[in-house]
Amino acid sequence: MKIFINKLNESWIVDRLRKEWYENNVETSSENIKESDIVWIIAPWTWKKVSKKQLKQKIVVCTIHHLNHELNSKSGYQNFIKRDKYVNYYHVITEKSKNELQKITSKPIFVSEFWLNQKLFFQIKDRSKLREKYNLSSKDFLIGSFQRDTEGKDLVSPKLIKGPDIFIEILKNNFLNQENLKIILTGKRRAYIIEQLKKLNIEFLYFEMVTFKELNELYNLLDLYIVSSRKEGGPQQILEAAITKTPIVSTNVGLADLFLSPESIYTLNEFSKARPNTEYAFNKIDRLLLPDGLEPFKNFFKQVHDEN
Repeated sequence: MKIFINKLNESWIVDRLRKEWYENNVETSSENIKESDIVWIIAPWTWKKVSKKQLKQKIVVCTIHHLNHELNSKSGYQNFIKRDKYVNYYHVITEKSKNELQKITSKPIFVSEFWLNQKLFFQIKDRSKLREKYNLSSKDFLIGSFQRDTEGKDLVSPKLIKGPDIFIEILKNNFLNQENLKIILTGKRRAYIIEQLKKLNIEFLYFEMVTFKELNELYNLLDLYIVSSRKEGGPQQILEAAITKTPIVSTNVGLADLFLSPESIYTLNEFSKARPNTEYAFNKIDRLLLPDGLEPFKNFFKQVHDEN
């Protein structure tokens, strides 16, 4: 059995996942699609870059990260239907996503969270030294947001499913009187939140593109990470915060109720009641760590191969 994942160059989580898969599954992976038995489209928006001839000849597994565009726009749905003709199996991260996906396809659906690389993400206990490195005071109260918040079509409009407007409301209602407040931002498309922070005169530090080493350090700097999304497949930030023991609270989206304590999940009107529980989250992610976190995928691909 050989599995092929097309090259992505997305500068996103899927690039890391592809790299880690090939590094940890040498015997059952191929860089040559013609030699493969299974094609894993780990980033569904890249499917058109893969040979249609090869897709017709192979077992095709497609990961769906979220379905907002497919379920809420005609063009998104039409693109899904075109791709669905080539797909034999789907992979999603949560049962929530599976329930949504079943509305538009009858193909079998495999549910599993992605694995987590503990060599990239881990707790750094000497936070004072880390803050010195970034010229931050031990008195600074640092809130993190590492998710895209702005639509790519105009780089101005808020990406509402990510809840950047909710994030800003939380800051306005709960943190404007917080001494030494600073917001730590990473990633592309952060224009909306940056503009709103400027209007509120809230200080922020923006690290547009960082290495995994730097990203891990930024998690370890934080006093709080806030997920304010209305809808998510993941987000991966929940797992990364959990393994780094970063205090995190989240809306009830995606992976939140699987890895966060109920007290760490909030609604907008009751945000002030939310409490991070780092030990609870940390203890939940053991099964995702490499190499064990790969086992559900290995078993699934073996089953798919044997069935065909």
